[in-house]
Amino acid sequence: MSDESDLNLDEKAGDESSVKKIGAGLLPKLLRFIAIGLGALVFIVTVVVITFNIMSKGGKSQTVVAQTDSYAAVKKQYSMFTLIGSVNTRTRDTTPWMVSVDMIIGYDLNDNATAIELTGRLYELRDFVRRYFSSKTAVELQPENEARIKNEIRELLNTTVLDKARVRIILFDKLDLYEME
Repeated sequence: MSDESDLNLDEKAGDESSVKKIGAGLLPKLLRFIAIGLGALVFIVTVVVITFNIMSKGGKSQTVVAQTDSYAAVKKQYSMFTLIGSVNTRTRDTTPWMVSVDMIIGYDLNDNATAIELTGRLYELRDFVRRYFSSKTAVELQPENEARIKNEIRELLNTTVLDKARVRIILFDKLDLYEME
């Protein structure tokens, strides 16, 4: 019987009190571990944010790349169509003015289809240049208007004269305006 007394099998009150003691001690330990985990998480996030700000110096890049010519955008190269030659015509002014133009048409490099179309329309191009400049006045053909003239010619060529070919740039080898006597 001594074994039964040691085990306390008959006493249920002792079992309930020991369960209550174990449950009562488990909750504070669990809350303590959760608090420690949250504290560690806050500490780690704070250290990471401070370290990141120090490394990035407040958002400024540490690497400074100097702008040099090797990094600058390279101008695009074009194939040039120069067969139009020099075109001489009068302006539409009441006083006679003469304009002499040697125009160069730039198109995409190695675009054989455009080269073939421009060559096939050589006489149409010469006529277009003559008609275009004869429809302008001497004031419209002044040097300060050259960029506008180039853009207008490019747009007209792409929309009215050429079918599939696309002109990318217009250059003037010569654009001279003379007052006739």
